Amino acid sequence: MSNPLSVVAIVGRPNVGKSTLYNRLVGRRSAIVEKKPGVTRDRNSGIAKYHGYQFIAVDTGGFEPVAESSLIKQMAQQARLAVEEADCVLFVVNAQEGWTPADGEIYRNLVETGTPLYVVVNKADNPRLEEESFEFHRLGVEKIYPVSAEHNRGIDGMLEEVDQRISLRVAADEDENQELERSDAPVAVAVIGKPNAGKSSIVNALLRKERMIVDAVSGTTRDPVDSLCNYNGQDIILVDTAGIRRRGKVSQKIETFSIVSALKSIERADVTLLIIDAEEGVTEQVTKIAGYANERKKSLVIVMNKWDLVKKDGRTQKEFKEEIYDSLGFINFAPILFVSAKTGQRVPQIFENILKVHEQYVRRIQTSDLNTILQLIVNQHPPPSKSGRPTKIFYGNQVSVAPPTFVFMTNNPEKTNFAYERYMANQFRYHFGFEGTPLNFIWRKKKSTHSKKSGKRS
Repeated sequence: MSNPLSVVAIVGRPNVGKSTLYNRLVGRRSAIVEKKPGVTRDRNSGIAKYHGYQFIAVDTGGFEPVAESSLIKQMAQQARLAVEEADCVLFVVNAQEGWTPADGEIYRNLVETGTPLYVVVNKADNPRLEEESFEFHRLGVEKIYPVSAEHNRGIDGMLEEVDQRISLRVAADEDENQELERSDAPVAVAVIGKPNAGKSSIVNALLRKERMIVDAVSGTTRDPVDSLCNYNGQDIILVDTAGIRRRGKVSQKIETFSIVSALKSIERADVTLLIIDAEEGVTEQVTKIAGYANERKKSLVIVMNKWDLVKKDGRTQKEFKEEIYDSLGFINFAPILFVSAKTGQRVPQIFENILKVHEQYVRRIQTSDLNTILQLIVNQHPPPSKSGRPTKIFYGNQVSVAPPTFVFMTNNPEKTNFAYERYMANQFRYHFGFEGTPLNFIWRKKKSTHSKKSGKRS
């Protein structure tokens, strides 16, 4: 099982700058930012890669402990759900407005959860505001973190301490799960997708249909119990998600709640099962969840559930597959299964495909075979040239698995663009297989006797 990224929830009253901080951490303006309070109604989640720190950041709607309108109630509930999923909480307050009684009440609510908590005084845009922000000590906290998300002030120092605390928690979780980290560990499978796609039905169909449950194993200390089963002699852990264990919360129709659980499950998994409601088809949220799995370089199986309810109108499965790949072209290496958890149609094929894609995920290619095929691929379609000089790929080597990762030595790594990588990936799949697994290519400049330049990754 892979080591999961930690989850950091950003919580606070409306208009304290939570979305601005979120955008700063994830490096893109994905959260709507306006001065009008309450703009962020749902939670927005993404992988933050800020100055070497990496974690799952969760933006929330404003946290109102005393909720009057139904909208504010929903926003407050969003924040509470985020806290339940989080490894730590950044409680954001506003340096320009100063301390408010609402801040105190929210802080007391957060303390009761027991989740590690950091008071982040945002909008401390100058030394005066930074000094005045110390009034937030009245919350009863020993340390506060004055920052300016808009001007990128103070964030590094805050994250350094957050990272130290999270690292200790992760180390404790790893110690607790060391039995699962042995070489013959079970294949960890994340069942992901929208809440209404039938994830729990698929899991129940897999466990009931095959009658293979041999035990129940705890995940990390903060995760629910996962299901351990065995198929053809191989132990498989079905990693829990919101849709499997937490029907009550999912039934509240909070769409973005599935994203955080999916991210956590993807991080722990070797294989991801993307469950799609075949009647509904590929939606924007499905595409987003699939993108997370692809970004984390996990092997993947696409499962079209509720296939028995789809009107075929004479169309073949091949035509349906082409339509799905048109929408999810970035994961066109993943096999597609058309199943029905309700009737059991093709459900056993899910286990078969889990083992198949996992085998490809951890597959190694002999160096001699790799370079024979590599020269064939390059001769058939050479990489782009630079200033009239041909780009040469001298040799390649597979350096790791899960996912299969290859290093290619070349005289011109910067010219191996996305289009050529896609060509290479298609050719590798044609010659070697690798169905259901992403491929990772690293391009490095071959050192010569006349140059001491270091290798370069594309």
